Amino acid sequence: MKQELMDAIQEMPVIAAVKDDAGLCSALTNENIRVVFVLYGDICNISSIVRRIHEAGRFAVVHIDLIAGLAGKEVAVDFIRNTTEADGIISTRQSFIRRAKELGLAAILRVFLLDSIALESLDKIPANLPDCLDLLPGAMPKILRRVCAKAKVPVLTGGLIADKEDVMAALEAGATAISTTNQAVWDM
Repeated sequence: MKQELMDAIQEMPVIAAVKDDAGLCSALTNENIRVVFVLYGDICNISSIVRRIHEAGRFAVVHIDLIAGLAGKEVAVDFIRNTTEADGIISTRQSFIRRAKELGLAAILRVFLLDSIALESLDKIPANLPDCLDLLPGAMPKILRRVCAKAKVPVLTGGLIADKEDVMAALEAGATAISTTNQAVWDM
């Protein structure tokens, strides 16, 4: 399943990131969307959100740090794996990424590039840890190009992607795909 998800990301480089039910409905009816990043939910409804995504024939990747009611411990990854059948997780926590890989989930490490220290920290991430890096904000093609040149895994990006020019700049800089909640960008 991990390879199928990665193939879908490469084939359709715009990923719908959804933060509410209205965004989810739009993503599930959009023919251009194959992968959905779930940025909302709680322990009571995350299973039904993932089920809706799968029933629509899409891949579901849950941003585990944003799911209300989950603890900041690795058992949260087990919960997502065992109760939702999500295809993967996104997290800023390397311990969650490690656990996701142990459980056979796609593991996407989200990194906020706020300053040069954050940028330098990318060199310290073990190459075998994440399946992908997800860098934010995405509207920094010069920095993105530098990271993509050194990265040992595919690089995704998102945040502040507002139009086709931003999408093309990120992809030309070497990003494998972009994720966005901006529904106008989903059709580009």
